[in-house]
Amino acid sequence: MKRAAPIACVLAGLHLVVVLAGFVAPYDPIEQTRTLPFAPPVRLHLFDADGVFHVRPFVYALAPDPENVDAYIEDTTRRFPVRMMVSGAGYTLAPGIESRLHLFGVEEPARLSILGTDGFGRDVLSRLLHGGRVSIGAGLVATCCALVIGVALGTLAGFFAGRVDSALMRAADLFMAIPWLYLLFAVRAALPLHLDTRTTFLVLVAVLGLVGWARPARLIRGIVLSARERTYVTAARGFGATSGYLLRRHILPQTLGVLLTQAGLLVPQYILGEVTLSFLGLGVGEPTPSWGVMLGNLQQYAVLTSYWWMFAPAVALVAVAISYHALTSIAHERMRLVTN
Repeated sequence: MKRAAPIACVLAGLHLVVVLAGFVAPYDPIEQTRTLPFAPPVRLHLFDADGVFHVRPFVYALAPDPENVDAYIEDTTRRFPVRMMVSGAGYTLAPGIESRLHLFGVEEPARLSILGTDGFGRDVLSRLLHGGRVSIGAGLVATCCALVIGVALGTLAGFFAGRVDSALMRAADLFMAIPWLYLLFAVRAALPLHLDTRTTFLVLVAVLGLVGWARPARLIRGIVLSARERTYVTAARGFGATSGYLLRRHILPQTLGVLLTQAGLLVPQYILGEVTLSFLGLGVGEPTPSWGVMLGNLQQYAVLTSYWWMFAPAVALVAVAISYHALTSIAHERMRLVTN
């Protein structure tokens, strides 16, 4: 558990930042500043141009370099201190709750673009955080759908056995044989090209959830088949316990470890599925940010080779995937030790 605690804290922190993206992000993710396309990450200073130390970090406004159209220089004639809890672009903190309060920011005309800007001058950090809502949200919701369906069908197959078991497991074999990524391509290609963001998100989640139930269902079935033959379950049945009581009290609690392990495996897989579709232009589209949409800019060779900060969504994706897999591996190892 000591190894799992730091990873769990990192994951919790990442998810909390994404949930509070409107508050943490300094700017509106779709706000364009056409005078600052592909501006590099702003530098925080403690010493000004005269070498004087300042306790509060500050930035300088960026201006195009007159000698190089692709570069920027700092205007050192005025300092812009970084302030906490500032008013800025409006956002929805929760359904029905609007706010304009941001964690940090600077006065105009300076821009606190910690991760630079994209080709339209949009703040990359703000788009990264808001894009995480779509990408991570799709992974979490699709995983919940897959696990709910898997638990329901796996429990039915394992507890009642017979023809029910045979029919459900043959269906599971069919779904496991289907390459889910290609199925996503086929379903998205069959839909109209221009769909609003909400509809596209729901379609992605529904398809991912419907395709991913088979493996959890087979694992749950195996646990239920084993648990229903345990002595204490047989004794409870002999005392008149109903099927619902047996499942709720004695059988389903044993599936919790498998569910957590499957969740840790499916979430990064489904996040990657959403990113892949959006990267190829088949998922969420502009101007709504998602990690796949942001990585789509790297299809341009000039962006790929010149602006390293545009790889930020890839770094975030790798960090989330590694954290989930590391936590899952630790949990699986602990379960194996407890079982043995």
